Amino acid sequence: MTNTDTSVQAVAALAQQALNPKEVEPGGIYLVATANGNIERVDLTGPEYTGTLARKTGLTVVRDAASFLTYYGKHKDDASEVYSDVERLSITAVLDAHAADEPGFGDHRLTLALRRTKAWQEWCELDGKLVDQDRFANFLEDHLPNLVDPDAATMLEIAQSIKATTKAQFQSSSRLQSGERKFVFTEDTTTSAGSRGDLAIPETFKIAVPPFEGADAYSMTARFKYRLNGSVLTLGFKLEQPEERAKAAFTDVLTAISEGIDTPILNGTPA
Repeated sequence: MTNTDTSVQAVAALAQQALNPKEVEPGGIYLVATANGNIERVDLTGPEYTGTLARKTGLTVVRDAASFLTYYGKHKDDASEVYSDVERLSITAVLDAHAADEPGFGDHRLTLALRRTKAWQEWCELDGKLVDQDRFANFLEDHLPNLVDPDAATMLEIAQSIKATTKAQFQSSSRLQSGERKFVFTEDTTTSAGSRGDLAIPETFKIAVPPFEGADAYSMTARFKYRLNGSVLTLGFKLEQPEERAKAAFTDVLTAISEGIDTPILNGTPA
């Protein structure tokens, strides 16, 4: 046998050895010689091999203070940090933040993202707008549960009175000593003269609406607005500082969270 034949057999043996399966342990990194003489790196440290995660990661979003406290209490450690942002109405916890003497990954986070209720959005959508009588009356009827003062029964009566005069010709308005606004109208009838009447509505009313899902209802004063364009009456309301009421509600949520954790809440946004 020549030296050439011996070399060929040696190479063939090495190639065969590289192709033979060998048992390896999960959790390690291996260098494998391939048949073409290259070296490949095989990483078996991932969770798909070991069955366990190296660490906690991810962003969890919750919608109320109770959910925030539950998740935070389960995953926090001594280095965890909490930040509040009143402009965004959000609270963020960095559960694996930097410790004083060693760095943290900072990629396991919890955010409380408050979501506005449908009722709050609908009141704010109509805020400051003037609409026809029928739409305004329907709005009051649809939101009777939010009406506080006058009470829902009185406001329903007002809404029905507004509906009853949708075809009337309004002539003037005046403010009464009681604070109500009286609108004088002429209603067409089968007689030539028609019939006269007046429609009285309060100058202001109070509502109570939860700004966020899972939050308590907060009261606001609404001031009636109106316009007489010729003989046509349009109505609306103006809420008194709705965004300030929303921020007050956020402050109460923040207080509830601060009382439920032993971590100081920082004013700002985490890096």
